[in-house]
Amino acid sequence: MAGAAALSAIALTLAACSSNGGTDGTDGGLSGSLAGAGSSAQEAAMAGWRAGFEEQSGVSVSYDAVGSGGGRTQFIAGGVAFAGSDAALDAAELTDAIARCNGGDVLELPVYISPIAVIYNLPGVDAEHIQMSAATIAKIFDGAITTWDDPALAAENPGVSLPSTAITPVHRSDESGTTKNFTDYLAKASGGAWSYDASGEWPIDGGQSGQGTSGLVGVVTGGEGTIGYADASRAEGLGTVAVKVGDSYVPFSPEAAAAVVDASPAAEGANATELTIEIDRATTAAGAYPLVLVSYDIACATYSDQGEADNVKAFLTYVASEAGQARAADPSVAGSAPISSALREKVQAAIDTISVG
Repeated sequence: MAGAAALSAIALTLAACSSNGGTDGTDGGLSGSLAGAGSSAQEAAMAGWRAGFEEQSGVSVSYDAVGSGGGRTQFIAGGVAFAGSDAALDAAELTDAIARCNGGDVLELPVYISPIAVIYNLPGVDAEHIQMSAATIAKIFDGAITTWDDPALAAENPGVSLPSTAITPVHRSDESGTTKNFTDYLAKASGGAWSYDASGEWPIDGGQSGQGTSGLVGVVTGGEGTIGYADASRAEGLGTVAVKVGDSYVPFSPEAAAAVVDASPAAEGANATELTIEIDRATTAAGAYPLVLVSYDIACATYSDQGEADNVKAFLTYVASEAGQARAADPSVAGSAPISSALREKVQAAIDTISVG
């Protein structure tokens, strides 16, 4: 009954969003197409959202998972109506985005919450998870720890027989919001073991890399002794790390990711339409998983075309709805953590500002 009520509410919202006329010029109906691009971490969830929305609206939605940086670039250039990004717009991008949005507000909506899994391919290791502190992870990716039986790893994994296999770190070759979140975690939680700033571009020259989430996972899967980082929805079939939080080691889960997001403050400069969040990477809260990404859908408050405004407004309403969030949270889709009801209210209020001007 609750699911039916949610779907009915969405249907009413879709009708309300299109009451000013769709792209076919008729009252009460959405039509046409809608293009987005960006975060490859959102790719699985976006496939579910597109299918669910298309079933209800008849609008054809496309999404090119080119990575967060590529999505922001395409959005600012006017090539797509919305973007997915695992990192908020920086100051220069925000200025350009305001110009692209006809001088109106820019929406940055936290609609996808997911753990970032530290993934590895190490056949024969009899452990549900290998345990690592942020400092150990930092040293591995910086090249200071080079074999799986290193004393630092052995100390964190008593009773686990780790082989002398060489460690091969794998990073993203493209500009990536997942990389920015991963390096932000290392910078803030490793106690100085990571000497680089948070960045969407990998800060160390050389090494193995992969294009997009799929490319990185493919490189990790194809090697032995490899280790990388990816949206947790893509970790199936690989080993995953339980990260140290306080005195415990916490494996990723949607619940652990949601716990750290709800406990984190708004980012500096956040407002009613730019709902950006500053993740508390160094939390010691029990059960929290601080290696998490909050991925945003970026859109304009003001569009030039009525049909585009209606379609963006209706699609984002579905994405943020209970039904849309539940669809992405399905383990067979993306296994993400649904946004809280309090955050949903803020997101919907921002979506409601979308109009033509």
